[in-house]
Amino acid sequence: MIVLATILLPLVAGALLFALPRQDRVLSRAIGVVVATITLVTVIAAGTTSEWSFRWLSRPFDAAFHFGATPTSFWIALLLTVATACAIAASREARLRDFVAQLLLLEGAMLGLFLARDLLLFALFWDLMLLPVFFVLIGWGEHPATAWRYFIYNFAGGLTLLLATAAFGVIYGSTDVIGRAAGPLVGAWAPWIYAGFAFAFLVKTPVWPLHTWMPPTYSGLPAPMVAVVSAVQSKAGLYGFLVIALTLLPHEVHAYALALMVLGAVSLIYGAVIALTQNDAKRIVAYSSLSHLGLIAIAVGSGNPIALRGALVYIVAHGLFSAALFLVLGYVEEREATRLLARLGGLGWKNPKLAGALCIAALAALGLPGLAGFAGELLILIGVYQAGYVWPVIVALIAIVVASAYFLRLYQDAMNGPEVPDVPVRGDLTWPEALAVAPLLAALVVVGVYPAPLLHP
Repeated sequence: MIVLATILLPLVAGALLFALPRQDRVLSRAIGVVVATITLVTVIAAGTTSEWSFRWLSRPFDAAFHFGATPTSFWIALLLTVATACAIAASREARLRDFVAQLLLLEGAMLGLFLARDLLLFALFWDLMLLPVFFVLIGWGEHPATAWRYFIYNFAGGLTLLLATAAFGVIYGSTDVIGRAAGPLVGAWAPWIYAGFAFAFLVKTPVWPLHTWMPPTYSGLPAPMVAVVSAVQSKAGLYGFLVIALTLLPHEVHAYALALMVLGAVSLIYGAVIALTQNDAKRIVAYSSLSHLGLIAIAVGSGNPIALRGALVYIVAHGLFSAALFLVLGYVEEREATRLLARLGGLGWKNPKLAGALCIAALAALGLPGLAGFAGELLILIGVYQAGYVWPVIVALIAIVVASAYFLRLYQDAMNGPEVPDVPVRGDLTWPEALAVAPLLAALVVVGVYPAPLLHP
């Protein structure tokens, strides 16, 4: 039952939070942090052994409310709970009660997705997790059109996922198959079912050319929400490839592996080059995510066991440093009322804690040895090379060099550049603000020094 409580706790708390007085900001944030922390504890307590199942369909195929962590989803669920707790602690938005409620609802929906052991349940939570992000884009975003672009792209992917799931259930006889030692699906319909899965997964990741919803969404969302979306929601598609496609449709994944690697390589280079040309700090990090996630797509396409283990390490690493980067840039924007590099400069001299947090997150993102980003990158490159693919390794190394350029540019222009006279430099991070981002930075060091626990899945 503990795994069911893990999912219900943030969903119920998020719904009940709307009953609080709207003006009570301190209590709203405190309740959110406590609920997210308790959820973190329950994820650890549930581990990979706790399961809960209730059969709810027998025709036209068997389906169940079946929840339980796989060895891979456990680490992503753990990442989600840490990122959510930090995001709520860092939240300063207007109408804070409603904003924290949406963060908790998003956490509950994503926990349902990653802990689902039934494909139909997975597909239902896939669409459910769109709603909190959509409502935040409508209520707090910069442009309402961005909300509809996000929703249409991702709902289209969710629709193909649902259709492919229904077809799988009719042919296989059951959708209660995630994490089981079920035999692969074969037959004439298998490529079509894989196509439905792959389209949804590629949109959600995203990869080029299905990425156009992502930059405006990431730059339009408030920093705490985009920290959670970039850290975890963008991993739903990669999780689908690792845990669902590779298990249930391995022949199709192998047959179309080259296409997946090409799309990943294009995303890798395209995202890096576009990030290098951006002047908006949040868009730099958004396009860098496109590049980094392309590297994980290459790892999945290679099929090499070392690369696949590296993919999980890099999924967690990217979640940690992207969440940290967005939260720190949110602090910068809150203080300076801008995120344009041309309007920032010299912040590091009077804001050492702010500069230190941005420095650690940026160094992890560009792959500094000793931090989590390096461990994941290295394993992926070794595995892809061992699989006999040299050209993706060359592409990745070029992108890593470009990443060094745009992340160093981001840090230098914001923290060490000349001060802009008419932009006031406000106070450094308060201790509550620093503590909100500290767990992410500490985890980057821990995973970078000791990634072994993530390698067993």
